[in-house]
Amino acid sequence: MASSSSSPRNWRYNVFTSFHGPDVRIKFLSHLRQQFVYNGITMFDDNGIERSQIIAPALKKAIGESRIAILLLSKNYASSSWCLDELLEILKCKEDIGQIVMTVFYEVDPSHVRKQTGDFGLAFKETCAHKTEEKRQKWTQALTYVGNIAGEDFKHWPNEAKMIEKIARDVSDILNVTPCRDFDGMVGLNDHLRKMESLLDLKNDGVKIVGISGPAGIGKSTIATALHGRLSNMFQRTCFVDNLRESYKIGLDEYRLKLHLQQQLLAYVLNQDKIRVGHLSVMKERLDDLRVLIILDDVEHLYQLEALADIRWFGPGSRVIVTTENREILLQHGIKDIYHVGFPSEGEALMIFFLSAFRQPSPPYGFLKLTYEVASICGNLPLGLHVLGTLLRGKSQAEWIEELPRLKDCLDGRIESVLKVGYESLYEKDQALFLLIAVYFNYDYVDYVTSMLENTNVLDVRLGLKKLANRCLIQIDIDHNRKSRVVMNRLLQVMAREVISKQKISKRKILEDPQDICYVLEEAKGKGSALGLSLDVAEIKELVINKKAFKKMCNLLILKVFNGTDPRESKLHVPEEMELPSSIRLLHWEAYPRKSFRFGPENLVTLNMEYRLYSELEKLWKGTQPLANLKEMNLCGSSCLKELPDLSKAANLERLDVAECNALVEIPSSVANLHKIVNLHMESCESLEVIPTLINLASLKIINIHDCPRLKSFPDVPTSLEELVIEKTGVQELPASFRHCTGVTTLYICSNRNLKTFSTHLPMGLRKLDLSNCGIEWVTDSIKDLHNLYYLKLSGCKRLVSLPELPCSLECLFAEDCTSLERVSDSLNIPNAQFNFIKCFTLDREARRAIIQQSFVHGNVILPAREVLEEVDYRARGNCLTIPPSAFNRFKVCVVLVIGDSVKSASEDFQLQTVYTFQTEHVFVFDISFPLIFNGRKIMLKFFGGYARIIECGVQILMDETDGSNKGLFENVEWRTYKSYEEAVEKEEYQWDTNESEEEEEDDLWDTHESNEAFDKEDHDYESAPTAYEDICLNPSPKLDPIPNPTASSSRPLSRFTFPDSAAAFATPRIDDEASNKDENEEGDKSEIVSEDKDEDIAHDGDYQSISSKLLHILSLCIN
Repeated sequence: MASSSSSPRNWRYNVFTSFHGPDVRIKFLSHLRQQFVYNGITMFDDNGIERSQIIAPALKKAIGESRIAILLLSKNYASSSWCLDELLEILKCKEDIGQIVMTVFYEVDPSHVRKQTGDFGLAFKETCAHKTEEKRQKWTQALTYVGNIAGEDFKHWPNEAKMIEKIARDVSDILNVTPCRDFDGMVGLNDHLRKMESLLDLKNDGVKIVGISGPAGIGKSTIATALHGRLSNMFQRTCFVDNLRESYKIGLDEYRLKLHLQQQLLAYVLNQDKIRVGHLSVMKERLDDLRVLIILDDVEHLYQLEALADIRWFGPGSRVIVTTENREILLQHGIKDIYHVGFPSEGEALMIFFLSAFRQPSPPYGFLKLTYEVASICGNLPLGLHVLGTLLRGKSQAEWIEELPRLKDCLDGRIESVLKVGYESLYEKDQALFLLIAVYFNYDYVDYVTSMLENTNVLDVRLGLKKLANRCLIQIDIDHNRKSRVVMNRLLQVMAREVISKQKISKRKILEDPQDICYVLEEAKGKGSALGLSLDVAEIKELVINKKAFKKMCNLLILKVFNGTDPRESKLHVPEEMELPSSIRLLHWEAYPRKSFRFGPENLVTLNMEYRLYSELEKLWKGTQPLANLKEMNLCGSSCLKELPDLSKAANLERLDVAECNALVEIPSSVANLHKIVNLHMESCESLEVIPTLINLASLKIINIHDCPRLKSFPDVPTSLEELVIEKTGVQELPASFRHCTGVTTLYICSNRNLKTFSTHLPMGLRKLDLSNCGIEWVTDSIKDLHNLYYLKLSGCKRLVSLPELPCSLECLFAEDCTSLERVSDSLNIPNAQFNFIKCFTLDREARRAIIQQSFVHGNVILPAREVLEEVDYRARGNCLTIPPSAFNRFKVCVVLVIGDSVKSASEDFQLQTVYTFQTEHVFVFDISFPLIFNGRKIMLKFFGGYARIIECGVQILMDETDGSNKGLFENVEWRTYKSYEEAVEKEEYQWDTNESEEEEEDDLWDTHESNEAFDKEDHDYESAPTAYEDICLNPSPKLDPIPNPTASSSRPLSRFTFPDSAAAFATPRIDDEASNKDENEEGDKSEIVSEDKDEDIAHDGDYQSISSKLLHILSLCIN
């Protein structure tokens, strides 16, 4: 197809006319030209071009620069070889550049043109008399082709003026849908168009209907409009029907509405104002021989498709495109080819916002964080991004900051008017479900939402979720666990809250406004319309709840009371006689001020009383209650809770959390029969002494018992167990049943001083094992058979004397402060392992030799030592070492550090600090690599230790065992564009100032370090915070990711730093060169790489900041 269908051209003329002058110039053509001038249509004027036997170059050029060619085919048209050559050139342009060809049969019969008969044929034969057969054949084919093009026939018109008006109108319509540049540069549009063209299958001559679905404001109409402009020249007739949503409001019955819609469509397609449609088959009669492109925008009802989109009505090759928010009606109409417009990626969304707010693909300096905040409000919805971007365009940073709070809570009118349409089209039950999801259940699993809201009189949750998804008001996303989540765009959530705020209090579905809630609860004005109530006590002055406050709230499903104040100075007063409605599914009440509840919990699904400050709750309710719907019971922080209720009828309970229930002495025996329970948490239960047998809990996967000092014995556990934590208890040994738990992958037996020995039967699938701070004296030899074990922590096991052979899968071994450790296995050939033997002063000679050999073959290690190891090739006192260049770029570095006074090491959350006070030397052995892209005669390595003083250093050159190539630290360096909000924000945040103070550098680095995920995402709160050295060991390679700063005055890139893996860049390579020193000294920066060879070019010119001092600041925190 013509190239113009995919790339708009610059046309100099709207129209080129090909004609035989004596037939039409004085009368018809002059009138046509006058009408074109009146309509603003530019037509090529051939005055001044001398006619000859050969078509003039100026005419060829004019033909190629005209959007439309009109062939005025008259009686003597074929008598001119000039006209016939023009015709050939026009058809060539139609094929090559998509020129549109229109025909006018002026006082000649179209069949005479088509067959070259009659007077037209006689003239043609005379012209061909002295021409070559090839020329005659080309002219014949061309006349036959254009004779078949439907055009205006003079004899069908009562007068010439009407015919000319119609031609001018047709030309105007074509020009109005000519491929335009309105959407040039629109982010992501070309990808949408490419996918749509694939669905349209334009080479297929069949009739096809394709749907475009997606939420309001996503860009469906924009895609359809762009397609119309891009594809219209491929069809005989086109029509874009918009605002179909409003068609049902004109007060006609459904049949008459269909006739009305057909009449409108035919008037558009045929360009005739006065068309009467008496029955629905008129569409087929008028359009079945035409190749048409019809776009039906914003379709809301099925009858609209029934009236306008039947594939039997249109000619071969026709296409109908339907845009709608309601995917369901597309399926009901039998439309199988549906393109769902998804949300743009974070990078695309950010670019949309940049272009709208700044009219450029990146923000001015200082605006990046603000743009992230504003763009995140929109939830990647293009309409919101564009509207808010234009709203803030031209405003200062201070004005942006001032606007932010309002933008978060209020919708712009343009956005609200678009988003509310979908909500208002819902049935009342579906509207209620939409509001509940917006306020309470966004990003929750479908199963959870269903269990919480099903079997109620006011909702139909399963069908309602389908309706909302089909109308694109929610998305059903599948996560990495193949579980379905309900996701609603943030702007729809804001719109939902505005809908709620405008409802009358007596009819309001969800009560959130503190003042309104105080009125309802004090005056007992609650009604059956209320489905949810959420109150934050911190937002009220004082509230005395009426004892009958909830009596009429018979449909209340969700009750949430948050307490951000000291409950002992509570502003919330709950009468003892107050009863809650039995309809409640989710009860969340922080710092409940009474000793027990009064309500029937038969419908309760989730009970959440978590509060870590204070709670007066002593018991939940009296007697055995029907709890068949209960799935989660979270009583964390209920410090006064003395007993759990009988849970024998809670057959579906999946999670029980009694953490920090300090008064709780016993877990009731009824828990032993909860066959669906998955998680059991009992952390910091200071009085807990008794746990019933758990061996029958066939679904139990996680047990967490932490800081329960009175617990002396541990119950039998089921074989389904996957994760077991027993920390800071009085337990002396694991139960015998544990040996059958072959599926356990995580085992933490920490700080159990009474635990003397450890089971010889460890699960074969074990991946993480923590025995730190226990009284064990040995580790079972069978640990070498745990081929999945990658993490082993034995820190603080002061009675541990020896280590057996360890599995080759091990990545991290932490044995610091094992003050009795003497022996390790000779078989420490573990690839890429990280070993920590800090303060293991009793290691014997053989143990030290095995550890050192391991470190020089594989991985990194730290252990007590006074001097650099003998294996190094080069050594020097102090922190500076010079070595010759090597064909390889990998080195094993050994540094001896000594710590003076006590040094504080911050934990991950900055709330705890550990102080180490040893003053002996330790040696740190690690790998480094950097690019050897210079020709200097020697390399100077300089090490920085932060708090630690480096007294000796050494280097061994490592030979690359693979291909000997120089794979350096920067091998994957590349300039990058924004891929997400986070990356863009990091770009601005981590462009360090090379002149910042050491103290600032250290703080920046530590901040970056804190963002690193040293443990798997599956790790839980019960884990002790990893030391800084653990963080280093768990991340084995430094990363530099240079990103240019587009706003900087210099082109010098600054490094964006992702917290490193190990000490690989602790050394700073230097290549001695005076010129380099001079240049860098002029800039005021420390030179990093210097070459002694003054005649060679410097490939590495200091563009990358040294990160070694920053890394060794971490080192100083790690080893102390």
